[in-house]
Amino acid sequence: MNEPGTILTMEISTKQEFKFPVGYEKFHKKQLFNFQLNRPYSFGYARFEDMKEVGQKIKTFTDWKKEMLLLAEKAISEERLMNAAFYYRAAEFYTKSNDTEKSILYDKFIELFYKAFERDEIEKHRVPYEDSFLSALRIASSSKKKGTIVIHGGFDSFIEEFYSMMKYFSNRGYDVIGFEGPGQGATLRKYNIPITIEWEKPTKAILDYFQLENVTMIGISMGGWFCLRASAFENRIKRVITTGHAIDYMKSMPPIFRKIHLWCMEHWPNFMNRMAVMKFEKREGMASWVVDHLKYITKKTKPLDALEIYLQMNEQNIHSELVKQDVLILTGRKDHFIPFKMHDMQLKALVNAKSVTGKFFTKEEHAENHCQTGNFELAFVTMTEWIESK
Repeated sequence: MNEPGTILTMEISTKQEFKFPVGYEKFHKKQLFNFQLNRPYSFGYARFEDMKEVGQKIKTFTDWKKEMLLLAEKAISEERLMNAAFYYRAAEFYTKSNDTEKSILYDKFIELFYKAFERDEIEKHRVPYEDSFLSALRIASSSKKKGTIVIHGGFDSFIEEFYSMMKYFSNRGYDVIGFEGPGQGATLRKYNIPITIEWEKPTKAILDYFQLENVTMIGISMGGWFCLRASAFENRIKRVITTGHAIDYMKSMPPIFRKIHLWCMEHWPNFMNRMAVMKFEKREGMASWVVDHLKYITKKTKPLDALEIYLQMNEQNIHSELVKQDVLILTGRKDHFIPFKMHDMQLKALVNAKSVTGKFFTKEEHAENHCQTGNFELAFVTMTEWIESK
C-alpha cells in the first residue's frame, strides 16, 4: 500500500477531448433504469448501441446486473476498455450492498478505468483524514493555468465518473482536483469512512493537503448540498457551483407524508423499522435501492437509522445564510429526483452571498434532467463562462 500523499502518475499527458452526446435518450421505459443508462452515455463513456440493446432486455435489478456484465465482457473482448469499465460500474450500481460481488465489481471498474486511461496524466492521491484517508485525483491544466477547480459528487458517485468533466476543465486552463468524501467511492469502500453532513471537514483536509487558495468548488447532485455547507465554513472557496441538489431533502416529500413520517419515526420507531424492512428490503424499485444504499453509505443496519442522515440534510443544516461567495445554482426543469421548487428556495436562502446566479435548463436544451444529463457540455460551458466572469 502506498504511503500517505503518494502520487501515482500515469504516462504521457494528452489533451483528450471527450464527446458529450446531446439528447436524453429513451433507452428504457422506466426512469429507474433509463436514467442510469443515460448517465454513462451522456458522460461519453458508453456506446449508444450498447445502451439501446441492453435497455430492451432489462426488467429487474437481476437482469440489470446480468446484462451489464455481458456488455462489459463483450467490450473487453473487443478491447474497448473504457466502455467495459463503465459497464462494470453500472453492474455495481444496482447490486445490493450485502452482495459479495459488489466490492469485486468496484475493483474491476477501478482496474479497467486506470488501464483505459493509462496514457493520461492522472495523479491519484490518498489524503490524510482523521485516522484514515480520502481518495482524490488531480489533473493539471493542459495550458496556461487560470485557476483551480475542486469537484465532488453526492449520494452515489465515484470520482472517476467525473473524469470527462475534469478533463473538460483541464483542457480549458484549470488545475482540477476531484475527491471522494465520507460515504463515497474508495473513501467508503477502501478507507471505511461513512457519510457525514459536516462536509467542511473533508473539504478542509483537501484544501490543506493541496495547499489551495482561491478555488472554485463544484458539487454535483446531493454534492451541491455538501458544497454549500462546506462553503459556509471555508473562505478559501471563492466561487461555488451546484447542480441538482435540494436545499432540504425532507421538503422534497409531499407535506402530509413528511409530517406523518416524522411523527411515526418519533413515536413508533420499532414499528417503522419493521414496516421499512417489509416495504423496502423485500421489494424492488427506486425506494428499496435508496434505503439499501443509505444503509451502505452510513454503515447502519436499520432503515430508520440510515434515514437519519437524510433528515439532517435540511434547510437549517446547510447554513445558506453563512455563504458569502459568488454562487451559481444550476437546475433541470424536469429533474425527476428534485422538485423544481427547491431551485427558488435555494436562491432566496443565499441572503449574504457575494452574488447569486440561478439557471434552469429546459427540454428544448436537452438538459432538463437531473444534473443536465442529456447535455453535459451545455452545463460545462455555462459553468466555465460564469467562472471566467467572476
